[in-house]
Amino acid sequence: MQKELGIFTFNDLLHHFPFRHVDKTKITPIGNASPAEEYIQFAGVLEPFQVIGERRGRRLIAQLRDKTGSVELVWFSAINVIQKMLHPGQAYIVYGKLSWFMSKPQLVHPEIETWSPEKLEGKGFLEPVYPSTEKLKARNLGGRQIGRLTQVLLPHIRPSDIPENFPLQMLEELKLMPRFEAYRQIHFPQTPKQYEAALRRLKFEEIFWAQMRMNLLRSQRHRFSKGVVFDVVGDYFNTFYNQYLPFELTGAQKRVLKEIRSDTARGKQMNRLLQGDVGSGKTIVALLCMLLAADNSYQSVLMAPTEILARQHFLGITSLLEEMDIKVALLTGSIKGKERKNILQGIADGTIHLLVGTHAVIEDAVRFKNLGLVIVDEQHRFGVAQRARLWEKNDIPPHVLVMTATPIPRTLAMTAYGDLDYSVIDELPPGRQPIKTVHRFDNDRSQVMDFLKAEIALGRQVYIIFPLIEESEKLDYENLMRGYDEIKTYFPEPQYWISMVHGKQPAAQKELNMQRFVTHDTQIMVSTTVIEVGVNVPNASVMVIESAEKFGLSQLHQLRGRVGRGAEKSYCILLTGRKLGNDARERMKIMTSTNNGFVIAEKDLELRGPGDIEGTRQSGALNFKLANIVNDRAMVETAKKVTEEILTDDPDLSKPENAPLKQFLQSQKGKTVWSKIS
Repeated sequence: MQKELGIFTFNDLLHHFPFRHVDKTKITPIGNASPAEEYIQFAGVLEPFQVIGERRGRRLIAQLRDKTGSVELVWFSAINVIQKMLHPGQAYIVYGKLSWFMSKPQLVHPEIETWSPEKLEGKGFLEPVYPSTEKLKARNLGGRQIGRLTQVLLPHIRPSDIPENFPLQMLEELKLMPRFEAYRQIHFPQTPKQYEAALRRLKFEEIFWAQMRMNLLRSQRHRFSKGVVFDVVGDYFNTFYNQYLPFELTGAQKRVLKEIRSDTARGKQMNRLLQGDVGSGKTIVALLCMLLAADNSYQSVLMAPTEILARQHFLGITSLLEEMDIKVALLTGSIKGKERKNILQGIADGTIHLLVGTHAVIEDAVRFKNLGLVIVDEQHRFGVAQRARLWEKNDIPPHVLVMTATPIPRTLAMTAYGDLDYSVIDELPPGRQPIKTVHRFDNDRSQVMDFLKAEIALGRQVYIIFPLIEESEKLDYENLMRGYDEIKTYFPEPQYWISMVHGKQPAAQKELNMQRFVTHDTQIMVSTTVIEVGVNVPNASVMVIESAEKFGLSQLHQLRGRVGRGAEKSYCILLTGRKLGNDARERMKIMTSTNNGFVIAEKDLELRGPGDIEGTRQSGALNFKLANIVNDRAMVETAKKVTEEILTDDPDLSKPENAPLKQFLQSQKGKTVWSKIS
């Protein structure tokens, strides 16, 4: 039980919640059983049973009969134990999942116990069903046995063992069940209404404490973290803004800049998440922030996850600043010798204003004269520890701007990134044409290839992406090579040239093949998803995604964002097989109906559920047992509002009415940031 379910203590058992409840007072006459019912309970007399078959095919088959008909009971394992338990002619009550065999009702591996009508007297209205595992069930520790252990435990628990951790006023205002009562009713509710109230209270508690911890981190940062002050908007910023800015900023970009300027002028460390859809213009906002730092005599660093992306940022920034007296340098792992030495010297003496690089910028040899701003692009590619090493490169921690092109649903951002302030660029720059996305089946392949030829004839370039099916690197490689050979038959050399990029290539070859595509040496890039982030080729106008049904929504959206970067009309073609599951069909429908990354992110969260969100952030804030941030959005909003109101009014939780909150946080030893605050 310890290894399988993580239950080591009584407290763990108390927090092992049932996943549903069964009304065990209800007995269905066997003749009334309907396919519409999933789980069902019958009572009747057991008829003589038989064990048939040998070894693996061995099974025990019995019939239970009441006045209205009979049901077949089948066991495939623990047959010897079951045989000793069963006595033909005796009355039994059975409960299990109803199936139908040859149009007759059947229960496989039902729960079974001897029965008499008085057995139902005094039973709770709803009986809990607990999660278990096959291993535990084989040792007779299924959901029912766990329920019996919990039933034995509950009478020994007193209110002092589960003290109230919410202020009385909060309980009254939000109409929440008291904590002790909620734990009793979640396990053995007296009525469905009581169960709903208990579930609501405990779900809210999970969300509330996640929000409280995040908000404490945030208020601690706002109150105690000293930050460098950017109080001047000077020549660098104004000259670039008025003379060299290549286009008018969107309203969203202006709003975000205003938020960042306000943050960096307060003398508190900024820690802001900037999310914007693919192509929304985050980089120009980042550049303006770096110029703001330079106006205040501070250096900036922009860290990107790959060398190709760092190089692109560097080239983009230097071309925008070429008329200005400001020094930009690029530092990656491949820069060696004298060039590297000169860059390190320029960073140390302050002659380099802006540094762009990969994780090479966090090495100990890199010492800044006066680092004031750290910008991390595509933050999910960097661990917390890597980012923290940049913050240590100045006596006063520099301001931090974390950028991501993966739109995060609002509910998730509020829950997972509650300790960061966050800004959203939610409109595209003018002149960007929406990408036309279409769904085609495998048998339309020749028409798709003809369309690619027509685009290439116009001077455009094309991506063709194959999926990574992570179970097998070998299969992925074979799949890609087969696809590559097929594409070569449609696009023979020397009329067409193709770059191929995949994970098995040495870094130098990958870089060379990408570079050939970037410089228009090749018209077609055949790749696995290694190009998902950071290849900027404005001339590429078509993205073909092979086996698109094997990709998730956010990945499809990220890939689509590699085209539509120039002034020309761009296309994304999703190629799939004919047989599609409901989810895959829904994903294709969403992709062809919208280009809005935030809409897609919300849909993705709904389709996948929050199960694999943990990776978005290195913390256990979302490790909920009961709450679900998709279904309980309103609760997330309420919890956020309540925690903010409490901490605005009483940042140290020192008021008498907030004592339960403070006591609970202090009892959480190590699970909270409270130790840093109290």
